[in-house]
Amino acid sequence: MLTHRPASAAGTYYPSCSVELARSVDTLLASVAPRKSRRMPKALIVPHAGYAYSGPVAAHAYATLVPHGRRIRRAVIVGPAHRAYLDGLASADASVFATPLGDVRVDVEALSRAIGVVPDARVHAREHSLEVQLPFLQRIAPSAKIAPIAVGRAAPEFVARVLERLWGGDETVVIVSSDLSHHLPYRTGRATDEATAARISRLDATLGPAEACGCVGINGLLRVARARGMRADLVDLRNSGDTAGTRDSVVGYAAVALYEPAPPEGHRTSPADAVSMNAPY
Repeated sequence: MLTHRPASAAGTYYPSCSVELARSVDTLLASVAPRKSRRMPKALIVPHAGYAYSGPVAAHAYATLVPHGRRIRRAVIVGPAHRAYLDGLASADASVFATPLGDVRVDVEALSRAIGVVPDARVHAREHSLEVQLPFLQRIAPSAKIAPIAVGRAAPEFVARVLERLWGGDETVVIVSSDLSHHLPYRTGRATDEATAARISRLDATLGPAEACGCVGINGLLRVARARGMRADLVDLRNSGDTAGTRDSVVGYAAVALYEPAPPEGHRTSPADAVSMNAPY
């Protein structure tokens, strides 16, 4: 029997009308100029505010997946728990997440391999950081299942180990949901976010909550990225003062695509050879 996690952010963070939502996401993606690189990123860092504020920045990250949508079969989505206290990492205890665009299947089998991730429907019930990513995925990779994980008080190395369990091959993309600085004057916020983005580009896995609300998820991903010799490509960096808000108090947003080293010519990565359980964290 399917257990549903109903949409809770529809009508607030993004449109509740399916036609309007599809049009909104498609318009955001179409506004992004094509990039030279045609390689699929293995991981993204994307913001999670209302679409009016962070949607244009998120679109720059998701646009890197557009040419590869048919390939993607699983999206591992990691985001901070805002609405309920959480000690550790939690799945939603659901087999389906609903949005106005329809249902998204949860990869229950994959989550069963994520040792230490406990089911907790309470944590996910009103959490927007994961939900707002789903309409983008539904438009880009409609066949993909999701492995949604909320992150609370946890060590980045624990997040890294969970990501390794779910890393897979080129059928899997990892998405870490996080905004950057919060409620700073425009110039201060911009400078703070530029410094944070530079550290992410260096794969510096020591960010704090003042720099990114999803810092634990980002730090876990960056630990994996450094161990695997990946590179981080900053594709957009703005704040709410650049998109839809005032400049008195802004929230920062970054779009980052992370790429694995190019495989030797003629080699195709498979899930079996993509997973290393002994990465040096």
